[in-house]
Amino acid sequence: MSENITSEPQTSCSSPPRKEERQSTPDILISESDERFFQSLYEFIEHEKQYLQCPAEGADELRYIIYRSTFNKVITRATAYKRLLMNIKAEYDDVIRALKQREDETRAAQRALAATTSHPKSLSTCQNQAAMLRERVSVLQRETAELKEEIKRQKSSKEQSTWIPGLMVAESEDPEILERHLKHLEAQKASLLDRKSHCVSVEVKDELDAELQAAERHRDQMNAENQQLRVLYQRLRFVFDCLSSWEEKQQQVPLEELLGSTLENIRQTSVTDDDGRSIDAELFEDEEPTGVNESKLLTDYLDRFIELFDSAQYEDAALHAARSPRGVLRNLDTMQMFKGVQGPPGSAPPLLLFFRALLLTVSAGDELSAPLSLQMVVGSLQHDALQLVIHAVTQKKLTFTEELGDVLTDHAQKTPREADLCLTLAAVVYEGCGLDSKTALNMCRRGLIHNAAEFMKHSRDLTDEDCIWVLCRSSSLSLLQLLTEPRRGSAVLSAGVACVSLLVDPQQQQLALQLLDSFVSRGREVLKQVILEDSSSSVDVWTDVASLCSELNRSDLSQAVLSVLLDQSGTRVLTPDLEGARLMEHVFL
Repeated sequence: MSENITSEPQTSCSSPPRKEERQSTPDILISESDERFFQSLYEFIEHEKQYLQCPAEGADELRYIIYRSTFNKVITRATAYKRLLMNIKAEYDDVIRALKQREDETRAAQRALAATTSHPKSLSTCQNQAAMLRERVSVLQRETAELKEEIKRQKSSKEQSTWIPGLMVAESEDPEILERHLKHLEAQKASLLDRKSHCVSVEVKDELDAELQAAERHRDQMNAENQQLRVLYQRLRFVFDCLSSWEEKQQQVPLEELLGSTLENIRQTSVTDDDGRSIDAELFEDEEPTGVNESKLLTDYLDRFIELFDSAQYEDAALHAARSPRGVLRNLDTMQMFKGVQGPPGSAPPLLLFFRALLLTVSAGDELSAPLSLQMVVGSLQHDALQLVIHAVTQKKLTFTEELGDVLTDHAQKTPREADLCLTLAAVVYEGCGLDSKTALNMCRRGLIHNAAEFMKHSRDLTDEDCIWVLCRSSSLSLLQLLTEPRRGSAVLSAGVACVSLLVDPQQQQLALQLLDSFVSRGREVLKQVILEDSSSSVDVWTDVASLCSELNRSDLSQAVLSVLLDQSGTRVLTPDLEGARLMEHVFL
């Protein structure tokens, strides 16, 4: 069997027919299973040759792979000769490998020979590239030489003349530019000489600094003494008030006991900065300059303010202006001065410093003027100083006007994050001015519908026109229902008047229709009760309501109103109250 298999590769190149291969070993006796095995091998070989399209003649790697796989199957089936067959297969593979290596070396030699034959062409290409590189090197050398010459020329020109600060090289060669630059330098020289004429020597400066330090120490001493006097004045005034009250109450408590408790209260109280300022305002209110020295004192005061302002001491200048005699600097002109300057980086704007000084120095019970109050709020909001506005409004240090409330309302609409707080402040201002309609509108904008309705109900100055004005700007159905429905008495606003006024306004028609829909949806009796109890509206008013609903293609509402009116056409009065009876008597008789 081994001889048959080993001879197969040798005869595979000629691919003899299958019958001839079987007749090559006629004298060998094989079993039926071996016969079937060999038959399957022959069929496998033929099938693979056809499938891989192996050439019929000549050496081919595909044929080697087919017979190698077949030989592996024989080795797998063999038992006694397995090692021998594996050695034979290894020798066979070595021979094939050597042949392939020899073939690869032959191909490599052929490629080297082909490269040798094309060498002249490659050499010419390299020569051309070398020539191009030499030309490029010569160009670079020429440019380098030119740059060196330029550097030498620049160095020589720099040694011959000095550069002009503030001018480019090209500008230093232009006569017009040089002329303008000369004029600029001459102006700077004149400014420096003028400034030098106002300067003093170092010795004089040292003397002035010493005097300034001495004046500052004296000021600190005076401030400390002034603070002690403030405390003393506060205590004496407290004792005086207690004694005056003791005399008015006809000496109900013994004097010794009163003085003991008063002194104990004095020990427990302290004077704050605000108290000190109010004390200053009270003490020196009547000591403003008068008579022949008034003009000189005011001039000195103004000169001191200008000195502080020009030296950029804006905080001191603001306090100085706020404490000016007779309020000569507490005006819009001074405010414009602080508005037109800027402080050092990181410091508060000078305008805010002026506003703070005004609020700190205003005496208790007094208010800033209306124009100054308005500008203070506008400037503070522009610099995001809402806390300053809150303090001024809550402490009633401003003159409340409608324009001031409008400014706060406009800021609330432009700044949603501060809307509620600004609307609250605006409501305080409007209420202080007696503008109940705008106060109620601000409540509605804050969502306080029921509070607004209650406020409008108790307001004596609000008219029906004012209520309609609030409704048109709030467009709140809830507010309209609260105002037109009678609760614990008559309604704040006539339902008929409200419907007519809103229906004639194209932007508010839906609000009136929603109100009528709410009446009808709760039943015909509710609509009847509203119409009959509406003592401020005649039948003509409700007829106009029905007509307007019909024009708006709401015939259902028109018919509902007309049906109620027709049911009451002079037959009887359904309302139990006397006012409703007089109304129906006036309408239908």
